[in-house]
Amino acid sequence: MKRLLHYLVLPLLAVGLALPAASESSLPNPQVVIETTQGNITLRLFRDKAPATVENFLQYVEDGFYDGTIFHRVIPNFMIQGGGFTPDMTEKATREPIPNESRNRLHNVRGTVAMARTSDPDSATAQFFINQRTNLRLDWMPGQPGYTVFGEVTDGMNVVDFIATAPVQEVGGHTDVPVEPIVIKTIRKKSLL
Repeated sequence: MKRLLHYLVLPLLAVGLALPAASESSLPNPQVVIETTQGNITLRLFRDKAPATVENFLQYVEDGFYDGTIFHRVIPNFMIQGGGFTPDMTEKATREPIPNESRNRLHNVRGTVAMARTSDPDSATAQFFINQRTNLRLDWMPGQPGYTVFGEVTDGMNVVDFIATAPVQEVGGHTDVPVEPIVIKTIRKKSLL
Protein backbone atom coordinates (compact mmCIF):
# COMPACT_ATOMS: atom_id res chain seq x y z
CA MET A 1 0.00 0.00 0.00
CA LYS A 2 2.81 2.36 0.89
CA ARG A 3 4.49 1.63 -2.42
CA LEU A 4 1.22 2.28 -4.31
CA LEU A 5 0.82 5.66 -2.59
CA HIS A 6 4.39 6.49 -3.58
CA TYR A 7 3.59 5.81 -7.24
CA LEU A 8 0.41 7.92 -7.07
CA VAL A 9 1.73 10.86 -5.03
CA LEU A 10 4.89 11.58 -7.05
CA PRO A 11 3.13 11.99 -10.43
CA LEU A 12 0.42 14.13 -8.80
CA LEU A 13 3.08 16.29 -7.17
CA ALA A 14 4.84 16.70 -10.51
CA VAL A 15 1.58 17.75 -12.18
CA GLY A 16 0.84 20.18 -9.33
CA LEU A 17 4.24 21.83 -9.69
CA ALA A 18 3.84 22.14 -13.46
CA LEU A 19 0.41 23.79 -13.24
CA PRO A 20 1.55 27.29 -12.20
CA ALA A 21 4.01 27.45 -15.10
CA ALA A 22 1.41 26.22 -17.56
CA SER A 23 -1.22 28.63 -16.29
CA GLU A 24 1.20 31.60 -16.54
CA SER A 25 1.87 30.92 -20.21
CA SER A 26 -1.85 30.64 -20.90
CA LEU A 27 -2.78 33.90 -19.14
CA PRO A 28 -5.04 36.06 -21.30
CA ASN A 29 -3.59 39.06 -23.07
CA PRO A 30 -4.29 41.90 -20.60
CA GLN A 31 -5.99 45.16 -21.46
CA VAL A 32 -5.19 48.62 -20.17
CA VAL A 33 -6.93 51.97 -20.44
CA ILE A 34 -4.85 55.10 -21.05
CA GLU A 35 -6.83 58.00 -19.56
CA THR A 36 -5.71 61.25 -21.19
CA THR A 37 -6.88 64.86 -21.13
CA GLN A 38 -8.19 64.24 -24.68
CA GLY A 39 -10.09 60.99 -23.98
CA ASN A 40 -9.45 57.33 -23.29
CA ILE A 41 -7.51 54.79 -25.36
CA THR A 42 -7.89 51.06 -24.64
CA LEU A 43 -5.04 48.69 -25.49
CA ARG A 44 -4.84 44.91 -25.69
CA LEU A 45 -1.30 43.80 -24.83
CA PHE A 46 0.29 40.82 -26.61
CA ARG A 47 1.80 38.93 -23.68
CA ASP A 48 2.02 35.83 -25.90
CA LYS A 49 4.16 37.61 -28.54
CA ALA A 50 6.22 40.10 -26.47
CA PRO A 51 6.29 38.72 -22.91
CA ALA A 52 9.26 40.72 -21.55
CA THR A 53 7.97 43.95 -23.07
CA VAL A 54 4.43 43.48 -21.74
CA GLU A 55 5.65 42.60 -18.24
CA ASN A 56 7.92 45.67 -18.27
CA PHE A 57 5.05 47.93 -19.39
CA LEU A 58 2.65 46.46 -16.82
CA GLN A 59 5.17 46.98 -14.03
CA TYR A 60 5.36 50.69 -14.94
CA VAL A 61 1.53 50.75 -14.97
CA GLU A 62 1.32 49.09 -11.54
CA ASP A 63 3.93 51.50 -10.16
CA GLY A 64 1.86 54.51 -11.32
CA PHE A 65 4.87 55.66 -13.35
CA TYR A 66 2.81 56.98 -16.27
CA ASP A 67 0.47 59.09 -14.10
CA GLY A 68 0.99 62.73 -15.07
CA THR A 69 3.30 62.05 -18.02
CA ILE A 70 2.52 63.48 -21.46
CA PHE A 71 2.46 62.61 -25.12
CA HIS A 72 5.61 64.61 -25.82
CA ARG A 73 6.17 63.75 -29.49
CA VAL A 74 3.26 64.02 -31.89
CA ILE A 75 3.74 63.64 -35.64
CA PRO A 76 0.59 63.59 -37.80
CA ASN A 77 0.27 60.67 -40.23
CA PHE A 78 3.01 58.83 -38.29
CA MET A 79 2.63 58.28 -34.51
CA ILE A 80 2.14 59.74 -31.04
CA GLN A 81 4.79 59.03 -28.38
CA GLY A 82 4.55 59.33 -24.63
CA GLY A 83 5.31 57.91 -21.24
CA GLY A 84 8.63 59.52 -20.36
CA PHE A 85 8.23 63.24 -19.69
CA THR A 86 6.22 65.44 -17.34
CA PRO A 87 4.38 68.54 -18.67
CA ASP A 88 7.44 70.74 -18.00
CA MET A 89 9.51 68.35 -20.19
CA THR A 90 11.40 66.82 -17.28
CA GLU A 91 12.42 63.27 -18.18
CA LYS A 92 11.46 60.69 -15.56
CA ALA A 93 14.02 58.20 -14.23
CA THR A 94 13.36 54.65 -15.41
CA ARG A 95 14.38 51.10 -14.63
CA GLU A 96 17.01 49.28 -16.68
CA PRO A 97 16.37 48.81 -20.44
CA ILE A 98 14.79 45.61 -21.72
CA PRO A 99 15.78 43.32 -24.60
CA ASN A 100 14.29 44.04 -28.00
CA GLU A 101 11.54 41.59 -29.03
CA SER A 102 10.90 43.00 -32.52
CA ARG A 103 11.53 39.60 -34.15
CA ASN A 104 8.07 38.53 -32.90
CA ARG A 105 6.62 38.98 -36.42
CA LEU A 106 4.21 41.69 -35.30
CA HIS A 107 4.07 44.66 -37.65
CA ASN A 108 3.95 48.39 -36.93
CA VAL A 109 0.54 48.83 -38.53
CA ARG A 110 -2.04 51.50 -37.78
CA GLY A 111 -3.31 51.18 -34.23
CA THR A 112 -0.46 49.10 -32.83
CA VAL A 113 1.59 50.19 -29.83
CA ALA A 114 5.38 49.74 -29.79
CA MET A 115 8.30 50.58 -27.54
CA ALA A 116 10.32 53.71 -28.23
CA ARG A 117 14.09 53.35 -28.02
CA THR A 118 17.38 54.94 -29.05
CA SER A 119 19.58 53.61 -31.87
CA ASP A 120 20.55 50.78 -29.49
CA PRO A 121 17.93 48.06 -30.12
CA ASP A 122 18.01 46.98 -26.46
CA SER A 123 17.47 50.46 -24.96
CA ALA A 124 13.67 50.58 -24.49
CA THR A 125 12.52 51.48 -20.98
CA ALA A 126 9.14 53.18 -20.43
CA GLN A 127 8.36 55.29 -23.49
CA PHE A 128 5.94 53.91 -26.05
CA PHE A 129 4.27 55.07 -29.25
CA ILE A 130 0.99 54.38 -31.01
CA ASN A 131 1.19 54.08 -34.78
CA GLN A 132 -1.29 56.46 -36.36
CA ARG A 133 -0.61 54.89 -39.74
CA THR A 134 1.12 51.73 -40.98
CA ASN A 135 4.89 52.13 -40.53
CA LEU A 136 6.40 48.89 -41.81
CA ARG A 137 9.84 50.52 -42.06
CA LEU A 138 9.92 50.26 -38.25
CA ASP A 139 9.65 46.44 -38.37
CA TRP A 140 12.48 44.00 -37.81
CA MET A 141 14.15 42.72 -40.95
CA PRO A 142 17.49 40.97 -41.50
CA GLY A 143 20.24 43.41 -40.59
CA GLN A 144 17.80 45.95 -39.16
CA PRO A 145 16.45 45.71 -35.63
CA GLY A 146 12.92 46.96 -35.40
CA TYR A 147 10.68 48.55 -32.81
CA THR A 148 8.88 46.00 -30.63
CA VAL A 149 5.13 45.92 -31.18
CA PHE A 150 3.49 44.72 -27.97
CA GLY A 151 -0.17 45.66 -28.27
CA GLU A 152 -2.98 47.26 -30.24
CA VAL A 153 -5.67 49.88 -29.78
CA THR A 154 -9.07 48.22 -29.35
CA ASP A 155 -10.98 51.42 -28.57
CA GLY A 156 -10.13 55.11 -28.84
CA MET A 157 -8.32 55.29 -32.18
CA ASN A 158 -10.33 58.48 -32.74
CA VAL A 159 -8.53 59.91 -29.68
CA VAL A 160 -5.15 58.94 -31.18
CA ASP A 161 -6.13 60.65 -34.45
CA PHE A 162 -7.22 63.77 -32.57
CA ILE A 163 -3.99 63.91 -30.53
CA ALA A 164 -2.01 63.63 -33.77
CA THR A 165 -3.54 66.93 -34.98
CA ALA A 166 -2.25 68.93 -31.99
CA PRO A 167 -0.23 72.07 -32.81
CA VAL A 168 3.41 71.43 -31.88
CA GLN A 169 6.53 73.38 -30.99
CA GLU A 170 10.19 72.85 -30.13
CA VAL A 171 11.01 72.75 -26.41
CA GLY A 172 14.58 72.48 -25.20
CA GLY A 173 15.78 70.62 -28.28
CA HIS A 174 12.71 68.36 -28.44
CA THR A 175 10.67 68.79 -31.61
CA ASP A 176 7.01 67.95 -32.19
CA VAL A 177 5.99 68.75 -28.58
CA PRO A 178 2.30 69.69 -28.31
CA VAL A 179 1.82 73.38 -27.44
CA GLU A 180 -0.86 72.43 -24.90
CA PRO A 181 0.31 69.41 -22.88
CA ILE A 182 -1.63 66.22 -23.60
CA VAL A 183 -1.47 64.56 -20.21
CA ILE A 184 -1.70 60.86 -19.47
CA LYS A 185 -3.75 61.07 -16.27
CA THR A 186 -3.22 57.38 -15.57
CA ILE A 187 -2.92 53.99 -17.20
CA ARG A 188 -4.86 51.26 -15.45
CA LYS A 189 -5.47 47.58 -16.07
CA LYS A 190 -8.93 46.88 -17.39
CA SER A 191 -10.90 44.21 -15.60
CA LEU A 192 -11.64 41.18 -17.76
CA LEU A 193 -15.02 40.75 -16.04
